[in-house]
Amino acid sequence: MSLVQWAENGWLRPHKTSAKEIADLLGIVDRDIKDAAGNISTDWQFGIAYNAALKLCTVLLYVSGYKPEKTLQHYRTIQALPLILGQHYKEDAKYLDTCRNKRNIAEYDYVGGVSSDDVIELIGFVNELHAIIMQWLKEKHPYLINRETRSNDSARHPSNNN
Repeated sequence: MSLVQWAENGWLRPHKTSAKEIADLLGIVDRDIKDAAGNISTDWQFGIAYNAALKLCTVLLYVSGYKPEKTLQHYRTIQALPLILGQHYKEDAKYLDTCRNKRNIAEYDYVGGVSSDDVIELIGFVNELHAIIMQWLKEKHPYLINRETRSNDSARHPSNNN
């Protein structure tokens, strides 16, 4: 399927984004990456890191001209990842969907469902995805990222300075 087909099915609606909206979402990602490493329970760390990953997928969807409908909003946002970046990201979408389910259990069902290893793995994943999406934005949609966003990204990811 494609994003166009998803829209035809009523799962997405058209959305016109802006550089400010993308900067605001990336600001949330930066905050959440920092906060997820804080001195709080692993359940909350995981939830915050998951939120950062979800916002990165939201950036992809918004830049692609769509916004998810309310039903299954998180699921659709995550599943759009391989549709936008390529099918080789299908396993990443599966991983994030597993994280979505784990986050829901920690949020709504019981305490202690997330290990410190889960948190470390997800934070590492989010940092890698962040670098990939920033590179994608620079290559495909440079008009949506301002100089401040690019220089902040370079400071965070020194290997991207080339």
